This record gives sequence, structure tokens and C-alpha cells, in this order.
Amino acid sequence: MTTPSTSSVSSFLECFAQECENHSSITNVIYTPTNPSYTSVLQSTIRNTRFLSESTPKPQVIITPESETQIPPIIRCAKKCGLQIRTRSGGHDMEGLSYVAKVPFVIIDLVNLTEVTVDVEAKTAWVEAGATTGVVYYKIAEKTRTLGFPGAICTTVGVGGHYGGGGYGTLLRKYGLAGDNVIDARIVDANGDILDRESMGEDLFWAIRGGGAASFGVVTAWKIQLVDVPETVTVFSILRNVEEQNGAELWHRWQYVAPQADKDLFVGVIVYRADTTVQVNFFSAFQGGADRLVSYMQEVFPELGLVREDCTEMSWVESTLFSNQMPIDPLDALLNRIQPGLRQLKAKSDYVRTAVPLDAIQGMVSMLREPEADETIYYMVPYGGRMDEISESETPFPHRAGALYKLAGLTYWQDSEAADADRYISWSRKYYEYTTPYVSSSPREAYLNYRDLDIGVNNVVGETSYEQASVWGKPYYKDNFDRLVRVKTAVDPDNFFRNEQSIPPVCKSAAGI
Repeated sequence: MTTPSTSSVSSFLECFAQECENHSSITNVIYTPTNPSYTSVLQSTIRNTRFLSESTPKPQVIITPESETQIPPIIRCAKKCGLQIRTRSGGHDMEGLSYVAKVPFVIIDLVNLTEVTVDVEAKTAWVEAGATTGVVYYKIAEKTRTLGFPGAICTTVGVGGHYGGGGYGTLLRKYGLAGDNVIDARIVDANGDILDRESMGEDLFWAIRGGGAASFGVVTAWKIQLVDVPETVTVFSILRNVEEQNGAELWHRWQYVAPQADKDLFVGVIVYRADTTVQVNFFSAFQGGADRLVSYMQEVFPELGLVREDCTEMSWVESTLFSNQMPIDPLDALLNRIQPGLRQLKAKSDYVRTAVPLDAIQGMVSMLREPEADETIYYMVPYGGRMDEISESETPFPHRAGALYKLAGLTYWQDSEAADADRYISWSRKYYEYTTPYVSSSPREAYLNYRDLDIGVNNVVGETSYEQASVWGKPYYKDNFDRLVRVKTAVDPDNFFRNEQSIPPVCKSAAGI
């Protein structure tokens, strides 16, 4: 890790103070390592405790701006003083890239930019980038129970990174991704200019809705298109173990049902070990009433054996709590930024385009019985529906028609086992190798918001070639990677906004792009 000179940090702070017109207003937004609150602010939204270790590189400065206007000076001064920027919204980056760097850096923590302004008549909302998805759902429900938004299942995810990487939830089969429903944005670019959709242009607006907005600037707010939801949503969560209740066979059958089902139906699958058994959890949010759901499920998935007693009717906003495995009362739990039960994590993501055979599923079940997998979950999100209708190039997120579902292998372990982290990470790589024949290939697709540095990385210092970045860029973006590189080259040619998996600029003649 590069050690910063004290002078570069003091020069940055001096520059920032000079650039901000109201000096007194900035003292309460600056945290350096000598500030008593520095550690608590840094750790406040680290969601993967793998990055709480003493050896994890720490920022020279954390700034928690109270308004958008405080961000341009941070960028201009960081450029001038040779410091990199990391922007943190909710802190859910699975490799910690929103708050970790191997070079001297400043964190812009958007925790104070959380305003959500809902316009029911226009069916839109402006959402500041530090808001969590739970806050968005709560603020919509305050105004109306018949509008919603297709955002994250996890309610503590920050919208800055979530929308910027695409962002999925239980409405994706009906309305697509969060990023598909963004209609305007505000971003501070590498020059410190504040731009909206009109002034940034359609290329940059395209890039930040699935291409990872942090490669291009600091998004401060999104304007989103709200979507119609019924007054009644029906949910269920059904457990079937693999030993006595045909859990593996039902999981296998699910692959043929969920991606082809009615757009109103979302049925996800979570597979995990529970003591000596392996459980398969079918969890659902259906945009409609229970009677219609039961009748439909008996038609398309009778093997699951869904009955009326398994179902609960509720409002859409209550269903967002249910899907996140939270009690549906009180609703203001959606406002909580604190995430309970944090653990260390290594994530792997894939897209399945041909149903995985039953014997391979049984092999995945066997792997869950290994010691390193005692807290691992397999997480499956059905595609199809609206996702099949949106072109691969509509946004940078390319995993559309033909993708049956997203498969994630999430390997967790407790902080008390931090010394064994390498053993758990090795297990996650073994799982990834095992699943290779059963998932997409050329490229092996991956989801940006389930970031995985094993796929490939940029050079921390110096330039990164198009070829080197393609190794990880093509799995995330497929052919959209080339357009992302062109946009980056146009808007940030000096590569100020960079990290281990940021879009690199290139010489315009390079690689024919």
C-alpha cells in the first residue's frame, strides 16, 4: 500500500476549506484518523466484516457531505493533491470497493444525502443517493399503497450503488430492474461539474444505469419512475428438505416453472444447511390475491403443494419486509440503516441458461454438507417476463433474454473464524469450479452488484489495458463493455474515478472500439 505524505492530506484539507464558501459548515463533515468519531463513521456501513480487519487499508479522510454542493470541491481537491475517491452509499459492495483502496484515498460517504421526494400524480420520485431502498419503499407508502418500485430485496442497500449496477428485486419479472426505471439523475463528474440527464447526455446517462456509476462520477440523486402495484400482494415461504420432502427434485422442477410463469409471480429459492438437513426455501411475492395465486400454482407447479393456508395477503410495502425475512410490522423498520447479523462474506454469481440437471443439483447439495459451507446459501432469482423483453443493450446490464435465473453462491463465516477466511474463500472457489459446466459461458456471466475480484482486476497503479479489463468486464457487461469504455474515455480520460474493477479509458484507436 502506498503511504501518503502528511502534506498531501493537509493540502487536501486546506484546499477543501478554501473551495467551500462557508468554512464553518464543513468542520462537522470531515473525519480524519485523529477524530474520535473516525472509526465509528468508517465502520458504520461496512456490511462485509471481512473488511473490518486491522490490515484493511483505511482512508486518509472521510467526508459526509450535507449537500450536493460540497462534493465538487472534494473532487477538485483530491485531483489536485493526488488522492483517490471512494463513494459509499450503503456500504454493500461485496468486495468493499466503496470504502477500501490500496492507494491514498478519501471516502465520500453519502449518509447525509437521504431525501426522497415522491410525486404521486406524476408517478415519480427523486431519491438522494445515500438513501436506502427501505427508505424509498417507506416514503412511497406514506403517499400511496398502489405505487411501488422494483428495487432491492435487502432493505439496507444504498440506492447509489444499487441502481448504478442495475439492481433487482421481486418486481423484476414484471417491471425489470431498478436501473431500467431510472429516468433522470444528478452526477458530479471528474471536472467537478454537476450534471443532470440533459447536460450529461444520453451516453453517460446510459452508462450509469447498470455500468457501475462509480466509474464515471459521484451520483448524488436518481429520479425514478414508480410502478403500479395492486392493493393486495400475496406472499408465501415454503420449506422442503432434501432428505424426506423432495427438496432437490422441487428445486430442479422450479427451473422449468419460475422463469416461464406469469409476470405477476416471483418465486425465488434459497438453499442452505440447517443442522443435519439441507433445506430448500421457496419464497414468493405475487402481485394479486391468494385465491388467484393458489389456483395458478396448482396449474403450473402442483408438485410444490401450495395451499391457501401457506399464503398471506398484505400490501406491497409489507411484502418488501416479508421478502427481506423481517416482521411486516412495524413498517418503520424500513427506515433502519443498521443491518443485524453481519458476517464475513465471499460472493459468486452466475446466470443459468439451461436447466441444471438433477444429479448436479444433488452434487451442490452434497457440497453444502462440507464443514466450510455451514453458513453458505445458494440464492436463485428467476428471470423471464419483462427481463426477456428488454434488449441486452438497453442499459449496460446485459443478462436478459434466455437467462433462466441468477444463481449466487454466498459463503458466510463468523468474525470469530476470521483466521480461517482463506479456507472459506477456497471453498467458494471450489463451488464456483463445480458449477462451471452448468452456467453460462463465453463469457461466463456475472452480476456487477455481486462483485467478485476473482474474475479479474485492473492495475492498482498505472494504466490498465482494454484486454486486461475485458477479462472481468465482459462477464459483467458482455458486448456493452465496449460502449462503456468509449463513454469513460470521453468523460474521464484521465481515469480519476478508478478502482480494481472500474471501466478504464483507452486510446481511441485501441481494440477497434
